[in-house]
Amino acid sequence: MSGQESAVEHAMAATALTGVLGELHRALELGRGRVPGDVLEHLDAMLERADDRRSLSSEHTVVGLFGPTGSGKSSLSNALSGTAAARVAARRPTTSEPLALVWNRQGSEELLDWLGVGRRVELPAGAPLVGGPGSIGRSAPAPGSSAPQAAADRSEDPAEVTGRQGRAKGLRGLVRQIGRGRPSPSDTDAGAAPPREAAAPGAGLILLDLPDFDSITQQHREVVLRLAGQVDVLIWVVDPQKYADAALHHGFLRNLATHQAVTLVALNQADRLEQDDLAAVLSSLRGILADEGLEGVRVIPVSAQTGRGVDELASAVRDFAQGRAAAGLRLRADAARAAAQLVPFVAHTRVPGPTDQARAVLSEELAGAAGVPLVVDAVRSSYRRDARSATGWPVTRWLGGFRPDPLRRLNLRRQEVAPEVSRSSIVRAQPAQRAAVDHALRVFGAAAAGDVVEPWQTSIRDAARDTAGQLPDSLDTAVTGTDLETGGRPWWWVILGVLQWIAFAALVAGAGWLGVLAVLGFLQLPAIDMPRVEGFPLPTLLIIGGVVAGLLFAGVAAVLARWGARRRAARVRRRLLLACTAVADDVVLRPVLDEVQRCNEFGDAVLTVTGER
Repeated sequence: MSGQESAVEHAMAATALTGVLGELHRALELGRGRVPGDVLEHLDAMLERADDRRSLSSEHTVVGLFGPTGSGKSSLSNALSGTAAARVAARRPTTSEPLALVWNRQGSEELLDWLGVGRRVELPAGAPLVGGPGSIGRSAPAPGSSAPQAAADRSEDPAEVTGRQGRAKGLRGLVRQIGRGRPSPSDTDAGAAPPREAAAPGAGLILLDLPDFDSITQQHREVVLRLAGQVDVLIWVVDPQKYADAALHHGFLRNLATHQAVTLVALNQADRLEQDDLAAVLSSLRGILADEGLEGVRVIPVSAQTGRGVDELASAVRDFAQGRAAAGLRLRADAARAAAQLVPFVAHTRVPGPTDQARAVLSEELAGAAGVPLVVDAVRSSYRRDARSATGWPVTRWLGGFRPDPLRRLNLRRQEVAPEVSRSSIVRAQPAQRAAVDHALRVFGAAAAGDVVEPWQTSIRDAARDTAGQLPDSLDTAVTGTDLETGGRPWWWVILGVLQWIAFAALVAGAGWLGVLAVLGFLQLPAIDMPRVEGFPLPTLLIIGGVVAGLLFAGVAAVLARWGARRRAARVRRRLLLACTAVADDVVLRPVLDEVQRCNEFGDAVLTVTGER
């Protein structure tokens, strides 16, 4: 592959990795307060490590040698590097702190500070791994020159390393805040080159000899656990006696099924086994790895004492270093494992949200809790009362004034107060009303959540139930702000009112005429000729006609009042239901839809990383 093609491939890998990490950042924010805290803590730590690693040297590949006590990690490290830098002894544990063998030092300082490795051995430029054909570093040795016999051991003060770690971490944090998730033009698969020191033209390698993961010293185990999450390539060194150790398989390898691309297993001390025994051990080891999801991991039998297999292992390490893809592969594997931990909390089918039927039922329930039936009855009764007052028989209509106005009793007919600040007198604080609201919210939340997986089942239901405290005031405002048609008078009220007064005037005129005639007769004064109609005295006819007409008009008005009251009540009920629906949508539906959207976006982010969406 040409250099240009390699650069294009690395750029594409870096862009893809940026997208993956961006989706996990989004899942982290969406899952806060919903997904269990320990899962999110693991995800947050992984994303922080990924951001840190991408801000450091992309030219260096960090390879860690992990293994139990006595597996020969230090001997293998010396065999790979062609030095005696790693201390080898019969006393266990031999390695008390990590040792870094560095090929091509330029640009590696901040990376080593981040790894927390103080003991550093710098190998000369072009120094190969063992005697293989490939070299690690800027250039190959000059013709005729010999391989270096010794390397410079640069063991640093831990306090100095810690100080540099703090400064580097602060700078990386600032970089992340400014541009998290956005690749720079010079990004490779592991991120941009360090800003303070340009990377060397050639590939760099950092080979770490680590303490035993089963050491009796707790600090050693903590170092191994930390670096197992930081190195780019993991080489697990085992021996024929401990290759099936539960501490190795249960504590480490079982959790690395997604890391096959950056994992190697070296069966050291292979020279101690006969060929048949070696084949049996390799078969057993590969079977155990397959059971743990690591069937694709390469197993290399080696012997640090005789050199058997060391060239093959060195070749694999050189391939990682010269390819410069291991850091990106490691981060992609970390992202895949983090996403797999989130999958149990993902709704694989998008949640559709509340149906129209569920919204209609909620609106009806809230309307009942808001006292809409009571208000509608009050509107109906108030209409009939007002109609009676306007069109009733004047002789008896005044009696209606003693009946209270139902709307005024509910404080819904105050013209001097703006509707948006008015308060009704509808009682909603009774246990029955509260229970009705709670029941409506529970039913609506359950309908919106459906059978979605936890924790979204609970969060969607809680989103509905948590609005119970806002509903009383919002519903009251909706009711008081609804037009109840209390201001105008129907045209027929005016007509019948005028007719009633005409009939009443005839009654009064007839009664007055007869009264005058009675007074004249009492005083023995000359009588006035009385007009007659068909033999009936006109005053008498006026009285009878006024009474009959008034009662007839009152009956017609009563019929029309009942019809008009029903129509007005129906119109007001529709308006009140629309107002309650608006409250349900604004107060209840909106947070529920937000939570449903949050659930779906969380699933999209996670399943995008896993490749399922």
